[in-house]
Order: sequence, then C-alpha cells, then structure tokens
Amino acid sequence: MISPKLYGIYYINYVKGGVILDIVILSRLQFAITTLYHFLFIPLTLGLAFFIAVLETMYVKTDNVKYKEMAKFWGKLFLVNFSMGVVTGIVQEFHFGMNWSEYSRFMGDIFGAPLALEALTAFFLESTFLGIWIFGWDKLGKKLHAACIWIVALASNLSGFWILVANSFMQHPVGYVINNGRAEMVDFIALITNSYVVGQFLHNFLASIVTTAFFVLAISAYKVYQKANTNEFTLSLKMSLVLATVGLLGVMGTGHLQAQQVAAMQPMKLAAVEALWETKNPAPFGIYAKIDEIKQENDHEISVPYLLTALVYNDLKGEVKGIKELQARAVEQHGAGHYIPDVTGLFWSFRIMIVSGLIMAGVVFISLIGWFRKTLFESKWILKLLILVLPLPYLANSTGWYVTEAGRQPWIVVGLQKVSSAVSPNLTPLEVNITLIGFTLIYAILAVVAVKVGFKFVKKGLTSEGGAN
Repeated sequence: MISPKLYGIYYINYVKGGVILDIVILSRLQFAITTLYHFLFIPLTLGLAFFIAVLETMYVKTDNVKYKEMAKFWGKLFLVNFSMGVVTGIVQEFHFGMNWSEYSRFMGDIFGAPLALEALTAFFLESTFLGIWIFGWDKLGKKLHAACIWIVALASNLSGFWILVANSFMQHPVGYVINNGRAEMVDFIALITNSYVVGQFLHNFLASIVTTAFFVLAISAYKVYQKANTNEFTLSLKMSLVLATVGLLGVMGTGHLQAQQVAAMQPMKLAAVEALWETKNPAPFGIYAKIDEIKQENDHEISVPYLLTALVYNDLKGEVKGIKELQARAVEQHGAGHYIPDVTGLFWSFRIMIVSGLIMAGVVFISLIGWFRKTLFESKWILKLLILVLPLPYLANSTGWYVTEAGRQPWIVVGLQKVSSAVSPNLTPLEVNITLIGFTLIYAILAVVAVKVGFKFVKKGLTSEGGAN
C-alpha cells in the first residue's frame, strides 16, 4: 500500500520502507542541478567581460602596457568560463522538450520569443566578436580591438536580459491572453518592460559585478601574496576593490527594491521567506526560527520588531500577509491544493545569502582600510582573507536564485500553470533517473577540468615578456 506524506509542496510515496520519488520531483531535481551548475559561470561571464573591456580601454587611452597584459590574462580565464557556460547552457534548451513538454506547449508563444531573440541578437554577436577579439590582437588597431570586447560585454548582458524576460513572465505574467488552453502574447512591449524584469536585471547585473570583483580580488591577492608580477596584480586588485565596493552597494539597493516588488507581486514568497505564518501589522524580521511546517508554526524564533514592515513599506506601519491567510486565499481563487512553498529552505537560503553579503562587505571594508593606510599589499592575513572569501558570491548567487525559483512553487507560471501540470506526460522515473545520473557525472567531470585549466592559467600568470600567454 502506498501512503503519501506531505513535505512542503512535495508528495513523496513510501512503499515498504523505501521512497519512490515522483516524476515531477525527479524532473525538478535534474533541472535544478543542471541550472545551478550552469549559473555558476553566468555572473562571471557578464561581469568579467566588462572588466576586461575597461582594462583594454585604459590601454588605448594611456598606452600603458600593463593594462594590455592584464586584459590578456583575465581574457584567458574569461574564455574558460565562457566555454563552460555555453556547454552547460545548451542542456537547458533540451529540458523544455524532454522533461517539460506541457510547459513548452502552454508557454511556447511567449517563452519562445525572448529565447529566439537571445540567440539571434545576443549570442550571435558575443560569439562572433569574441572570436575576432581572440585572434585580432596583432591584426586590428587598438581602438577597433577594444570595441570588439565591448560588443562582447554588451551582447553577453543582452543575452542575460532576454533570459530574464522569459523568467520574469513566469514570476509576474503580463501582456498575454489565454486561448485554447495556451498563453499567447498580445503585448511584446509589456513583456520587455515588465516591472519584475527591470528589477531582476539590475540586481543580477550588479551581482555579476560583485562576483567578478571577488574573482579578480582572490586571484590578484594570491599573486601578490606570491610576489608574482606584483605591479600588474596590484593594479587589478585595486580596480576590483573599487568594483566590489560599487557592486555591493548596488546589490543591496536593488535587492531592497526587488524585495518590495516580491511583496506586492508574490506575497506568499515573502511570507515563506520570513516563515510568517500569521498576518501581522507591523511584521517583524526573523533572525532565527525553528520551523514546523506540519503544524504550520515556529516553535522558537528570534526576530527584530517592525523591521519587515519597514523594509516592505519604508514605514513602521503596514500589514504583511501570513502564510495561512494566503493559503486560504489561493484555495478560494485556484481551487483545492497546497500553495505553500518550501518554508524552511527559503527561510535559511535567504539568510545564507544575506550573511554571505555581509561577510563580503566586511572584507571589502577591511581591505579599503588597509589600502588607505598603505598596508594592504604587505598584509598577509588580509590577502589570505581575500582568497578565502571567493566562494561567497557564488553561494549568495545560488541561494538567491533558490529563493527566486522555489519561492513561486507550486507554480511554474504564477497563477497560470502549476509545476505538476508542466511535466512531460510520457516520462518514466527510469528515464529521468538515467539522464539525471548522466548529467550529474558529466558536469562533475567538466567541473574538475574547468578548475584544473583555470588553476593552470593562474599559476602560470604572465609571460616572461610581461604579457599574458
């Protein structure tokens, strides 16, 4: 006999002590693994292209060869990262047909347009001009060559914009009608000016700047610590420290604005992130909570009074809807069902993201003090600290995206299509398990290869002539 047990939004079947994972969960797990791995490379691609473009522009303006040397060096690491992003990104396209054919049928008219534009207007440009940039160092004039990398940087971020346009519709549908059981686009301008995509794009762009800054900081600190090409890597360390400062301030500001958008457009996501079971006015911000999703209560919690209301409304007065009330409202609107996402996962993911950001801000502040006092480049403990914090932007990006995607569950398109209705109808658990294991193993191998190649380039550093290999 099969007895279902509810965990958040997931129904897991227990048979004779064993666990049978639902086809929906398996498909979600597969997509999550491949997407999270893919997204490890995307922020660095978006931000590092701009960093290299700035370096090469400085070379054009000053004729200082150090800028050229550093553009070549960081360009090598950019190519490794870009290649991994392309390889892992292709798999995402196959998922829509293999695992999520009902989603593709329902959303094809809307989802297909930005994806097609991404390929035609963005990926074509970035791949073409990246090739010209790679092979054009000694064949093009300085200004023309620098223009190529600027096109790559702009096209890469344009690519990200089109992807976020598609994702933002899933979070906040606009410019559509439902016809014959399908969502059909009626207003393309509404799609690309969706208030959700504007906030999401700015936040993600600045997050990519932060990721790039800490990537450059860590490697530059490592080379300065080793006293290898100190002049060049001191330069990149200074530039990335400024970049990190600007990026972190921007991320905090846009993150706050995006949270207010979530409060207005997806109140259940906000309530789940805060483990706020009951509607409160004013609402506190939770620091710690021992969450019981079965009883729908927190056994113990530590919170800051008024803070959540203040963050949402910029005021000390304002009601924040609780999970229970929002669940009841969703049942009235959409029929019987469980409309509560993974509260525990969302609560702690959000706080991991915040803590990661605070640690990064603290490290940057300490480094700026060292720079001001002229002790930064001789301080071994600060240089080590800059190396050790490298994983934090990646952790913040991953947990942030978990909040974004898991927070809208059980919807794949909020208010229009549930995840359970989006999966391919003819899939079997065996088929998904085979591809799940296969992708996981292949991606693990690719990760090892990418890290080894990257470490090889970092260890080699600059050539004896002063330029990068």
